[in-house]
Amino acid sequence: MFAPRTTPWPLVALFTAGYLAPYLLPTVVGRLDSGLPLSPTQAGAVGSALLLSSASAGFLLASRVDRFGARRLARIGLTLALLGYGGAALAHTVPAVVLGVLIGGFGSGTATAVAATRIAAQRNPHRTTTAGLLGVSALAGAVYLTVPHLGPGHGQPLAAIALTALAVWPLTGRIPVDAPTVESRRPAARLPHRRPGLVLAACMLCWSLAQNSLWGVSGRIGLTQAQLTEATVGAVFAIALGAGLLGVTGAGALGPRLGLAMPIGAGTVLIAGCIAISASATDLPTFATGEIAWNTIYPIVLSYVIGLAASLDPRGRWAVLVGSAASLGTAAGPLAGSVLSAQAGFPVMGAVLAVGLLVVSVPMTAVALRAGRPTLPVVEIPVDARAAEDAYEAATAA
Repeated sequence: MFAPRTTPWPLVALFTAGYLAPYLLPTVVGRLDSGLPLSPTQAGAVGSALLLSSASAGFLLASRVDRFGARRLARIGLTLALLGYGGAALAHTVPAVVLGVLIGGFGSGTATAVAATRIAAQRNPHRTTTAGLLGVSALAGAVYLTVPHLGPGHGQPLAAIALTALAVWPLTGRIPVDAPTVESRRPAARLPHRRPGLVLAACMLCWSLAQNSLWGVSGRIGLTQAQLTEATVGAVFAIALGAGLLGVTGAGALGPRLGLAMPIGAGTVLIAGCIAISASATDLPTFATGEIAWNTIYPIVLSYVIGLAASLDPRGRWAVLVGSAASLGTAAGPLAGSVLSAQAGFPVMGAVLAVGLLVVSVPMTAVALRAGRPTLPVVEIPVDARAAEDAYEAATAA
């Protein structure tokens, strides 16, 4: 599935380091709530601030990676992540932790922006994206299994993100200094495919918001509505993470065989059904079915969406902008889920989110269909005028 010699592993590692913080957001928020004098709402606000800082880096740097240099920006991003998350892990006052989280979030967004632009320039961006999602899923699963055994406190998950940044930093030496494609060397190039790109970015904001609206309240659904114990809910989430690894592996095995429209459109419809099932669960089988199926399908669709964004611009600007829009949705998701569930209950919340995903799936599929249309490239063949004249004279004489 992944060719060791052709897969750009430094980019995969950089992608993993940038995406790790959003994947660990539930345990980061939970540890902030239990380890610091913060209410659940305040801890969630800190988590949202982390993601907003990450998204702001993406919007700021989407078209500036070539200008500043990919290797330099990657090292700056990883350094900010190391100092920010590491400082927050060691701090014991709320202002210092919040400041560290904001700095670390900007570093994560910077690393993600560099990885996205360089992955978009690859010959097979979907394969590289899938490898990155596989790496971050595996690493996040290991952290989820390890952190509970390291004692209480808010620092463990933050330290894990900081140490990942430190481990990836030496690999940045293998990131090319110059842009790898002709298109990316053109500083004045306009952003192509603006309309489908904007549609995809807006859809991804809503798509990500729906996913994280459920993720933010999934624990409460299991504990309060399904009447499960904390250990049982944790076991379901662990199995779901393992299913996510299988989903990413399956996406890498399929590759572009199914195109882009079918995995994105049909996958989003299936996710809508999983959300409705999870939100209405009142027992273990229903809750486990919804959560595990959702975590299996979600990374598959996400990998194809990132590949679609990369196909809209060889310089990777749409990949960064779409990813940043998704980060905004991720940041707003837990708050939206809490408000909806508090006002109308979990089943109604799930129904609203499912309907929203069904609506969003239509324009996303349309963009994927348009991007998948084959085009005939214009090929310029250099002609030697003297040779052409000699050939013409020879043909005339014959």
